[in-house]
Amino acid sequence: MGGMILPDADWRHREGLDRLVEVLGDARFVGGSVRDTLLGIPVSDLDVATPLSPQRVIELLKAAKIRVVPTGIDHGTVTAVLESGHVEVTTLRRDVSTDGRRATVAFTDDWREDAARRDFTINALYADPATGEIFDYFGGITDLEARHIRFIGDPLQRIAEDHLRILRFFRFLARFGDVADPAALEACTARARDLMALSRERIADELLKLLVTRDAVRVVGMMIERGIFVPVLPEITASDRFAHLAAREAEAELAPSAIRRLASLLPADAAIADGIAARLKLSNVQRRRLVAAVLPPEEAPRPLAYRVGVEAAVDRLLLSDRPIAEALAIRDWQPPRFPLSGGAIVARGIKAGPDVARLMKQIEGGWIAEGFPEEDRVAELADAAVAQALRSTSS
Repeated sequence: MGGMILPDADWRHREGLDRLVEVLGDARFVGGSVRDTLLGIPVSDLDVATPLSPQRVIELLKAAKIRVVPTGIDHGTVTAVLESGHVEVTTLRRDVSTDGRRATVAFTDDWREDAARRDFTINALYADPATGEIFDYFGGITDLEARHIRFIGDPLQRIAEDHLRILRFFRFLARFGDVADPAALEACTARARDLMALSRERIADELLKLLVTRDAVRVVGMMIERGIFVPVLPEITASDRFAHLAAREAEAELAPSAIRRLASLLPADAAIADGIAARLKLSNVQRRRLVAAVLPPEEAPRPLAYRVGVEAAVDRLLLSDRPIAEALAIRDWQPPRFPLSGGAIVARGIKAGPDVARLMKQIEGGWIAEGFPEEDRVAELADAAVAQALRSTSS
């Protein structure tokens, strides 16, 4: 489709951007920024492609006093640091060899060759910074209008080059697509076992992004049906709890959480969740949250939040059948601190030792049951508990 012009958008007026492309001379916007602008959604990452070599890019930017960091120079990418944020500048490339995990690239000055090594037609759109003219070598604009997610070239070959493209296909389908290209779907299904060759970090990164997309529930259901998870996450066997959670997040007007959504796909078993978190090499924070989220909420909202923390309590309540209002009621609640020290028990005549800890626990339980009353009431609870303990020891 020729003659299409990139619509104006906020990101095109970012400070320093005009100067950057002017200094490069031969450059085009590429990928997500072009795709998302055509879809009318905000652009986060900005990528510029150029036939200039990475060394030449660095020379030109340095001479123009634009800060440049050689972030991925072996793959032809450097990062220009502008007042308004980062812009990735990548030399046009073609694949020389691939092993399903990483590609060896050679630089080229042929825009079409660069487009041909990208994954999906909707990601291989380029725009001239000056005129806004769009260059579309593989029918990406037509696919974007139809919300059709399609590999460039032969899907089996594209998956063989980088196995992560299986998960990327489903993520883009869930984010932008209505129509899955049948050949792509068959190829992803046939090659699902290839995912085993990937690092677990790459799988986790792609999966967590997928889980928060607009159409994640339908697409995850499709992935389960086609056995996509079996090689790497065989524990994921049904998506009904995920659908239940997504509906409740929407009703509560809470932003979807990838870790909470992952919990909805797992059995209610902390040990299994911990094993999966380890397998996916999640961060310690993510791991703790996942393990806490899979368990059922066994008490009232505030006692639960006091015991496990507000975030875990909200996760558990949303994942359950309990009224949504319960999760919302504690979302901004700050659990109080128990206003009693072991010293206060000793001062009341109990000898330091295991009895003190036992009484503390008993008094804290009463305090929680009464809805976290003020210190005066805690003192009364302490007096009563200590008096009872002293009576039972003296009798």
